Amino acid sequence: MVNPTVDLFIQFFLMVVLAAGLFIAMLWIVHRLMPTSRNPNKGIPYECGVVPSTDARVPYNVHYYLVAVLFVLFDLEAVFMYPWAVALRTLGKVAFVDMIVFVVILLVGFIYVWRKGVLSWE
Repeated sequence: MVNPTVDLFIQFFLMVVLAAGLFIAMLWIVHRLMPTSRNPNKGIPYECGVVPSTDARVPYNVHYYLVAVLFVLFDLEAVFMYPWAVALRTLGKVAFVDMIVFVVILLVGFIYVWRKGVLSWE
């Protein structure tokens, strides 16, 4: 009689071997079927043929990141407010007060960002 633990190990080992074999077979099939190009422009940095004039790792202005983070923050505000507005009648007065507190906190943050000048382009 075979030990159940050994039987599970053999099943697991067979599944790993089968998965690895399928993975290698798929890679081989894709490699054989993929289209190839003999165009010499294919090997340059950009396929359009334009050689870059500067380094791609030039530091950006932090202002772009701040605006992006603020956009995500205030976009999530709408994501939270929409389901609340749809279900407002069933939620009651407590949910209304909670949302007012949420909007006030966001408004304070918006005023802070506005005063700091993050939203003004120079």
